[in-house]
Amino acid sequence: MMKKTLLGLVCCASFLFADNFTLSSSDLKGQLTKKQEFNGFGCSGENISPQLSWENAPKETKSFAVTVYDPDAPTGSGWWHWVVFDISKDKTTLASGFGNSESKDAIQSITDYGKSGFGGACPPLGDKAHRYIFTVHALDVETLGLDKNTNAATVGYYINSHTISKASLISYYKR
Repeated sequence: MMKKTLLGLVCCASFLFADNFTLSSSDLKGQLTKKQEFNGFGCSGENISPQLSWENAPKETKSFAVTVYDPDAPTGSGWWHWVVFDISKDKTTLASGFGNSESKDAIQSITDYGKSGFGGACPPLGDKAHRYIFTVHALDVETLGLDKNTNAATVGYYINSHTISKASLISYYKR
């Protein structure tokens, strides 16, 4: 019985990790830079979204969403820096600066800065280094049926209820 259970677990684990869905970036390293720092709220960065690319998404993927979240923001609920959805299943990259302009290729909704598009890092001065979690979500729907005025929490709810698989990168930033 133990052999069958162990074999079942190995087969199941192999199936779950077969595609190896991954997210990478030519811009992101372990630490964010002034290029990805917000310009406002006391920060003076360039506020440019980083290049992101992904590969090996599940075959049943119908669209993608990308989020950037700071769980260390002193709000009690973290901070949404970027929410992008309705990205075509055929797209596997977002160019540097994608989050800084309007696009017909995706919808960028309201962040916790109160506007749509990319909002870079801006932790309080002297606070510990914050984690910025960049995540691509493979979704089971072509569209979430939301628009650019939808708040991040609502979009997050829809993304999470339609996520097949996801991949993340974490970078840190301190001022």
